[in-house]
Amino acid sequence: MTDSEKLDLILSKMDQMESRMDQMEAKMDRMESDIRNIELTIENEIRANIRQVAEGHLNLSKKLHEALKAGAENEMLSIRVNVLESEMRRVKEHLQIA
Repeated sequence: MTDSEKLDLILSKMDQMESRMDQMEAKMDRMESDIRNIELTIENEIRANIRQVAEGHLNLSKKLHEALKAGAENEMLSIRVNVLESEMRRVKEHLQIA
């Protein structure tokens, strides 16, 4: 193989390497674009959706707390009515005896 053929072969290999490098750069550019799109999706859509879910959960938690509070108040009123009924029975019994 002559020196000229060797140089031609080296040049051919270099051209192939350059072509492959261009392809790799194009793929890397697409990957960077995909990553940017993913980051934007996370920032604009997923974060907003998580915020809405969290706000909804907070509202449900508040409503549950209010419902439990109302239930506790009803329970206390029921106990108070039972005590008053018992006292009233005793008063009636006392008045009937006297």
